Amino acid sequence: MSVLDLARPELRALKPYSSARMEAGSAAVMLNANESPYAPFDGDSWALNRYPDPQPRALLEQLAQTYGVKAEQLFLGRGSDEAIDLLVRAFCRAAQDAVLISPPTFGMYAVAAGVQGAAVLSVPLTAEKDFQPDFEAIRARAHTEPVKLVFVCTPNNPTGGSVPANAIVALAADLAGRALVVVDEAYAEFSGQPSLTTRMAELPNLVVLRTLSKAYGLAGARLGVLIASAEIIALIRRIMAPYPVPTPCLAAALAAFSEQASAARMEHLAQTRSERARVQAALASHPAVRQLWPSDANFIAFRVDDARGSWQRLQQAGVIVRDVSHYLGLSNCLRVSIGTPAENDAFLAALS
Repeated sequence: MSVLDLARPELRALKPYSSARMEAGSAAVMLNANESPYAPFDGDSWALNRYPDPQPRALLEQLAQTYGVKAEQLFLGRGSDEAIDLLVRAFCRAAQDAVLISPPTFGMYAVAAGVQGAAVLSVPLTAEKDFQPDFEAIRARAHTEPVKLVFVCTPNNPTGGSVPANAIVALAADLAGRALVVVDEAYAEFSGQPSLTTRMAELPNLVVLRTLSKAYGLAGARLGVLIASAEIIALIRRIMAPYPVPTPCLAAALAAFSEQASAARMEHLAQTRSERARVQAALASHPAVRQLWPSDANFIAFRVDDARGSWQRLQQAGVIVRDVSHYLGLSNCLRVSIGTPAENDAFLAALS
């Protein structure tokens, strides 16, 4: 059985849009895209009057080396959000199929499903076990209902804990031929845990999401990465927008892999982990904090008596955190991102 048997059959037969840049090849005179032949301003070194490569080879090869996969296993999109949306559209028929999520978790899984008209099934994380997934309940729902995608976020947003890799591998093996297991590793660089990309060769239904928005500091460039079997990537590329990677964003991403930028990133990651430990220790002994959870990400979730009141007082002091009280199991909880040492000091002082 091919993993594409899980996809929408009408998409497998869909003739994809062939963009002008795909057809250009190495032509020196490109008159096939209705572009302007003139640069938009003096000093335009990016050739912004030309459409970009839909899936730029240089960045694909760099990311393939980084993640230990082949370039044919990668899709580059506008943040992980686009990859999530395309997965739901590719594998879920409206009003027939479902995705399975484990709240509290990243909200875009449910949003993408809702836009597609797919059902959203919920198996909550186990609060008394530091918000770990209930894998037995997940398996039961996925085997009895029309689930096509199971989302697992590790480290989880907004609670911060990692999910054991072996448990995810066992889930994917159990659901082979029935559903994809989509592992969102947006915060993986902060955790030190092994990536699930190392297990994809044995599990074609295992899919991994990564991003350059967090550890790479490119949130404004909006670059997300979908890592999957070459078959799944080929299907996703059939339904993608013609030009998902703008030229300036590509330039920023390639610059982020320079020797100097990579060295700086390693320093920033080390400092973020050190600051995370410091802020966590300060919160653990803080009189206003009622509960907090261990985090492998670049943020910490914690509970206070009055989240809204605390949020407002922090705002008045010039510090913005996230009120996550609306998430299941997180009443009166805030989430603080780990900033620079000075920013963290300002947060802790304002919380007092």
